[in-house]
Amino acid sequence: QVHLVESGGGLVQSGGSLTVSCLASGLIFSIKSMAWYRQAPGKERELVASITTSGNTNYADSVKGRFTISRDNAEDTLFLQMNSLKPEDSAVYYCNAETVVATKERDYWGRGTQVTVSS
Repeated sequence: QVHLVESGGGLVQSGGSLTVSCLASGLIFSIKSMAWYRQAPGKERELVASITTSGNTNYADSVKGRFTISRDNAEDTLFLQMNSLKPEDSAVYYCNAETVVATKERDYWGRGTQVTVSS
């Protein structure tokens, strides 16, 4: 199993910056990619950004140029640096890990951290 714990959420003004973190533990070697998702009230959960073990990244169009996803493999931590935040970025941000063990794939999720951007 993989255990994910997010931190760093909070309240920030529009135009501000915030970095959220996700500490992974457990079967770290089984992780093939990690990602940040977010879910606003009344909306579906959506992919924000992802990063593979080789460092390839992917971003939602709505955050390109403003958000940066990164990993610190030595600390088993995933980051999402968010700049130029907008009220529409307000959501619960969830950390996700895709794992593979003996060809069996499984997703793990953290409990989320709230990000609120005031106008």
